[in-house]
Amino acid sequence: MRSTQPQTIYLSEYRVPEYLIDDVDLRFSLFEDGARVHSTLTVRRNPEAKGTAGPLTLDGDSLTLEAVALDGQTLAGDAYEDTGDQLIIPRVPERFSLEVVTWIEPQNNTRLEGLYKSSGMFCTQCEAEGFRCITFYPDRPDVMARFRTRIEADKSRYPVLLSNGNDVERGDLADGRHFVTWEDPFPKPCYLFALVAGDLVEKRDGFRTQSGRDIDLRMYVEPRNADKCDHALDSLKRAMRWDEEVYGREYDLDIFMIVAVDDFNMGAMENKGLNIFNSSCVLASQDTATDATFQRIEAIVAHEYFHNWSGNRVTCRDWFQLSLKEGFTVFRDSEFSADMGSPTVKRIEDVTLLRTAQFAEDAGPMAHPVRPASYMEISNFYTLTIYEKGAEVVRMIRNLLGAEGFRKGSDLYFERHDGQAVTTDDFVRAMEDATGRDLGQFRLWYEQAGTPVLAVTDEYDEARGVYRLSIEQRIPDTPGQSHKKPQHIPFALGLLGEGGEPLPLRLDPEEAHAPTERVLELTEARHTFEFHGVSARPVPSLLRHFSAPVRVQYAWSREQLLFLVRHDPDGFNRWDAGQRLAVDVIQSLVVAGPDAPVEPALVTAFRELLTSTTLDQALVSKMLQLPSEAYLIELAEAADVTAIHKAREQVLRQLATELRDELLAVYQRNRQSGDYAVTPEAVARRSLANTALAWLLTINDDEGRALAEAQFRQADNMTDRMGALRALVHSDQAEARTAALDAFYQRYQDDPQVVEMWFAVQASSHANGLDAIQALMQHPAFDWKNPNKVRSVIGVFAGQNLARFHEADGSGYRFLAEQVMRLDDSNPQIAARLVTPLTRWRKFAPGHSSGMRSALERIRDKSGLSRDVYEVVHKSLAD
Repeated sequence: MRSTQPQTIYLSEYRVPEYLIDDVDLRFSLFEDGARVHSTLTVRRNPEAKGTAGPLTLDGDSLTLEAVALDGQTLAGDAYEDTGDQLIIPRVPERFSLEVVTWIEPQNNTRLEGLYKSSGMFCTQCEAEGFRCITFYPDRPDVMARFRTRIEADKSRYPVLLSNGNDVERGDLADGRHFVTWEDPFPKPCYLFALVAGDLVEKRDGFRTQSGRDIDLRMYVEPRNADKCDHALDSLKRAMRWDEEVYGREYDLDIFMIVAVDDFNMGAMENKGLNIFNSSCVLASQDTATDATFQRIEAIVAHEYFHNWSGNRVTCRDWFQLSLKEGFTVFRDSEFSADMGSPTVKRIEDVTLLRTAQFAEDAGPMAHPVRPASYMEISNFYTLTIYEKGAEVVRMIRNLLGAEGFRKGSDLYFERHDGQAVTTDDFVRAMEDATGRDLGQFRLWYEQAGTPVLAVTDEYDEARGVYRLSIEQRIPDTPGQSHKKPQHIPFALGLLGEGGEPLPLRLDPEEAHAPTERVLELTEARHTFEFHGVSARPVPSLLRHFSAPVRVQYAWSREQLLFLVRHDPDGFNRWDAGQRLAVDVIQSLVVAGPDAPVEPALVTAFRELLTSTTLDQALVSKMLQLPSEAYLIELAEAADVTAIHKAREQVLRQLATELRDELLAVYQRNRQSGDYAVTPEAVARRSLANTALAWLLTINDDEGRALAEAQFRQADNMTDRMGALRALVHSDQAEARTAALDAFYQRYQDDPQVVEMWFAVQASSHANGLDAIQALMQHPAFDWKNPNKVRSVIGVFAGQNLARFHEADGSGYRFLAEQVMRLDDSNPQIAARLVTPLTRWRKFAPGHSSGMRSALERIRDKSGLSRDVYEVVHKSLAD
């Protein structure tokens, strides 16, 4: 079993593996009371390992060892040591074959790591260190081997037997059993191993590659989900084509498979040729999935497929390099989604997540660099810093090199390191070698934690026609890091004239054809730039496209922000100006109190958005969304959650009151006509209509309530049905809310993914306090063993229903601590992730912070605390 006394693992202590595995032959015999695993490894001494050969040490976890044989000879008990988490053989030759037989109990595996059972099917999750729960093995990503896997099981219970690669043999056995053998020709680390056995429906499609090869696409789901596969398969084909056209990457096996699993700790897993998905991240139909779900599925399917090259063919040397595959692949899937829809909206969505959650992570106790220097439990480092900030680091490289230079760099990276386990340094070096650019200072983005803060000041010299911009960067201290070096930051900007026209940015007075947008490269602690030929004081448009993951501090006036909302040609900065204006207004009300008037400029800005017929409606739908409470909390020095919630609600109600007629007009203008389609235009219309509807119900508008009830009854798609339900649930219309929730559940009670949405919409509503959340946990559909159900109730309550979670009596904090401790005994990964809302206790006003700290201390004192939760809690409480 896992140790409850975690040890810190350091990047600086990395050593190459002493032994390598060339081939792995696995034979699984699956039964109802467990599984027997026969493993045959072809092992050799690593020529790069220095010093005298040491013992062979293999990792294990929760295994019952039945037999060990070396070169065909069974080893006696005194020839090896089984410590529980390691199999140690003191004396082995330079080359040898090792056979190991283990017995495991997948049906009792509540951690959902290694091989486990979900809804009657066998399934694996081996990243990061789950393979050691299957058999003894050097469970590290820099040991790459070719796998051959034979699966034997009862044919009536498990007619479908899947693993990595191509199926090369199958047949029937005695006693109603059968087998299938799979062979993966590409060496891979064991974290990419996968196995699935179950009674599943197969949906088939095909794809022809750019070189003319036909790929067999297969998707496996439970029979009740057979009608929810088309969107995932279509998304897969779009991703395959995009990767060929944009990166020149063609798929390499004959078969590509996707399996949907209800019980899964992660969203999906990129196992070579056999991607396993959380059902909520891959199943969709018009009646059961919202527009956002359709878009999320397309992005996740693409992400996992893109891993075939950025993660599988070229993998990470060690887990400190996790962003090598995840950051690069998030960047790739983000660009894919931008190409499939609205680039500006996609950028807004990515930055919203970054500024709300990743910046908070960067400023919290678990802050770490994109390439961490140490960890206790690697599962805790599947973070927004690794994924989202890692993607932004790759985006900055692209910004610095240009699209053509970046493509040259990625081509060289894939060519140079195909079939290897490498590092972030190898990735950056390929970019340098392909373009001749020196990215030495840029590497600090991988080494230094924290979000850089750019303090921007300006002055205008009317006599000389010179506009001077000064930028000073600093990076806050983070745990274990202080006195940081200036980083290499690409800073995109433009200047707008008095009429909103883009101005030429002349850094040289003699420059004849200056661009209206530049990317300035910041490399020092302070820079000053002079722009010449400026006839009047301009309005600066700073950090266009969010060209770097930084905080910008500049003293915009409300008039300037409104000006940018109206005129900025950069859609992202137009949205950002609206967000900054709304933040300024809400923050002023937090200080002034609930009786202060709302800034008329904000009402004007929203009225212009609602009545515009020329703006991109997808952008308008984003601009109409007020900054979230989570983001407002992140911006506060000592967050008073109650005051923030009241101020935001006051602004929302006043906007809805003053703009009622415009909201009704927007709703009617954007109601769906014709067949349902997930196109950018149709998605924008539904988003606008449902936003208007939600705003109307915040003021208990009778006509709005009637429209919501009618939409709920008549909707022919989940986006509109859920939009109406959400508006009713978040309103004060108790009777209508209850009726809609009951009707919704009666319709969808047999669909687990939709029931999760039903749980989440209630858990997120500030109309529901702790009593309502506890009642949801007693509902027959709630299941402690299912991570999605836990996240949809407990996770949503603590992460989204902030006003009720942060009740002044601290009951929300005590409640979360209780649930974390309960889950820690069965699924430590999920327990550790649920702790996150408590870890930022220093961010809050004293009335909140003391209760949050007490809850953390209670978790800390639990007997037998897992490594996962131990690391998060102890780092959160450290001085």
